[in-house]
Amino acid sequence: MARIWVESYGCSASFADAEMISGMIVNGGHTLAANAKDSDLNLIVTCSVKDATANKMVNRIKRLKSKPLIVAGCLAKAEPKTVEKFSSGASMMGPNSIGKTLQIIDHALVGKRDVEPSDTDITKTGLPKVRLNPVVGIVEIASGCMSDCTFCQTKLARGDLKSYRIGDIVRQVTEEVKDGCKEIWLTSTDNGCYGLDIGTTLPRLVEAVSSIPSDFMVRVGMMNPMYMPKIKDDLLKSFESDKVYKFLHVPVQSGSDQVLHDMKRGHTEATFRDLVKKFRKKFEKFTVSTDVIVGFPTETESDFEKTLSLIKETRPDVVNLSRYSQRPGTKASEMTQIDVSEVKRRSKIVFDLMNHIATENNEKWVGWQGDVLFNEQTDEQVRGRNFAYKSVFVEDAVKVGQKKQVRITRVTNHGLYGVIAS
Repeated sequence: MARIWVESYGCSASFADAEMISGMIVNGGHTLAANAKDSDLNLIVTCSVKDATANKMVNRIKRLKSKPLIVAGCLAKAEPKTVEKFSSGASMMGPNSIGKTLQIIDHALVGKRDVEPSDTDITKTGLPKVRLNPVVGIVEIASGCMSDCTFCQTKLARGDLKSYRIGDIVRQVTEEVKDGCKEIWLTSTDNGCYGLDIGTTLPRLVEAVSSIPSDFMVRVGMMNPMYMPKIKDDLLKSFESDKVYKFLHVPVQSGSDQVLHDMKRGHTEATFRDLVKKFRKKFEKFTVSTDVIVGFPTETESDFEKTLSLIKETRPDVVNLSRYSQRPGTKASEMTQIDVSEVKRRSKIVFDLMNHIATENNEKWVGWQGDVLFNEQTDEQVRGRNFAYKSVFVEDAVKVGQKKQVRITRVTNHGLYGVIAS
């Protein structure tokens, strides 16, 4: 039996895949190595959403290839030639072919190379797992999506939407909570279209999960705005549960309807504005997270100004900012590109704006007191989350998994800082 090192990058779905791969490794009789140095085989779950990320994956592949190597995840499915270029002997498996994990490992250990990009018939609910965080259960509710964004390589890697049944998801969440999880992440490529292929909806799932009789919190993952108008009223109702974090991640990507059309996003900037308005009207304190891409090939200066205006008007608490980069196989990669220096200029303007807004939004929390679930060990201290999924830090000694009453005394653009309330 072999010692196997597993590392993962990218979105929460990739981390969930890594947990399931690790679970299958252990159940298959192998052991998980503490580091790549002590392993017999290395396995990396990759992400390829941006150029910078893909370059990091290449660097890791170079470092790990001195031993038998398996490259899993999005890069292996979307850019197999890139993997082969830097590690011709690496085996590969796509995001939805993890059912072949043990077979690929056994072959790689004896020098046989497998390339398995195709989907297996195995569902990603109910599989064994080794959690990256003992108090957070990452539950994939679907694979793939229904969008066809011109800039995105994820669709090439994860394919069309395949939703998992509510009953199967509820059973998995129940097991996660029994195993000690205090927080559940409902994740997929796009939660917004969950269930449209099997006759159900995300709000029904959220209500079913939050009805499980136990003490835990639910984080509802990323939802593209395209499908939100159909479910927003029911979703607002499902968010009334005290178990559901008052947190919405809705990537707008641009404030220009022309750019959104060129991106094939399927929504308008008004769609995003309406969602933010409705959720903040219903819930007094509500965290809005969004994604913005600057420098898309057709983005003019006027389009960019519209993005700035939308950010100023909606004041999102979190902006995941990306400079547009060409991803192989996407339609936007064939368009005439904007000069890199101009993309950097626009990025700096958005960066400064979003940090200013984040600080001002966080200042409204000074003096707030309430429950905080400490759910993550960072490099320096334990991070907590309040009901609105705001990052909370305290100087007091706390352990991951504890829930404490905290009073906020100061803030930065990155989070809230306070003391344990007596």
